[in-house]
Amino acid sequence: MQTARTTPSRLAKRAHYDAATIHPILDEALFCVVSYSIDGQPMAIPTAFARKDDKLYIHGSVGSHFIRSIEQGNPVCISVMLTDGLVLAKSAFHHSVNYRSVTIFANAQKVTDETERLEALALITDHLIPGRWDDLRPTTASEMRKTTVLVFSLAEASAKVRAGGPNDEPEDEDLPTWAGVIPMQTVRLAPAPAENSLKTPLPTYLS
Repeated sequence: MQTARTTPSRLAKRAHYDAATIHPILDEALFCVVSYSIDGQPMAIPTAFARKDDKLYIHGSVGSHFIRSIEQGNPVCISVMLTDGLVLAKSAFHHSVNYRSVTIFANAQKVTDETERLEALALITDHLIPGRWDDLRPTTASEMRKTTVLVFSLAEASAKVRAGGPNDEPEDEDLPTWAGVIPMQTVRLAPAPAENSLKTPLPTYLS
């Protein structure tokens, strides 16, 4: 949704407000940053998350200062960014980054329904490692009591995207300085087993 808070002050043409743009960025990003304020002190916490429909879930310890600070509905700003490339121009001023980002303004709601809580934990786990949840021992009642699940609406969210090459000044075009794009990506490397899993076959979802 486009609001005063989701409308950028610069390069508004890069902003998008549709779910078709926002949802895939959230689904590709592994972590988000939740920013909030306590008594005028800004705070920002990176955390794992997962999206379902127009909702975003996070979890944490019931004793977490971060979780307790926002679970009553205090306003937060949630952001993610995917870096697709470093853009090298012929001047420092025009260097840039190709990226896809999402900014969300929302208020936390504490999830109390046990079915939804368990589903949210499965979503977060499988968002990081697809297929992992069904390979784990069941979560215990004690573990559930120690865990808080929060949900945020994506109603007030926007994406911002840059793609393409450098935008050099016309008078710089013929300078003998290399310009272009260095593509970037996040790559998963080969899994390294723990000592207690040296003889355990690597599951197919990790291969």
